[in-house]
Amino acid sequence: QVQLVESGGGSVQAGGSLTLSCVVSRWGSYYMSWFRQAPGKEREGVAYISTIPTGGVTTYGGAVKGRFTISRDSARNTLYLLMNSLKPEDTAMYYCAAGDTWHGASVWTVANYQYWGQGTQVTVSS
Repeated sequence: QVQLVESGGGSVQAGGSLTLSCVVSRWGSYYMSWFRQAPGKEREGVAYISTIPTGGVTTYGGAVKGRFTISRDSARNTLYLLMNSLKPEDTAMYYCAAGDTWHGASVWTVANYQYWGQGTQVTVSS
């Protein structure tokens, strides 16, 4: 069973930065994403990175494009999310997800991800 453990969340003022990390217990050929969910809202795709053999292509949600950067370090079995220019509307629980069985639709389709972390809270104050 693959386990994902996120860390790096916290409280920051608007305009600040945070880097989230997600350690994967068994590294493999997964495509991976960061999602977030704010209270009362649906889970939202934030950043996606394709498998290493497919070139590690990245895709970002419209709300974070240009501010967030997703990356992976295979030597450390770790996925990262660098978040710059944070806004109060970025406040949410952030989840790391990995998948190896594609069910179709878009990279933001939750069903495409078989493994999920427990989440790390990010709070941005104005």
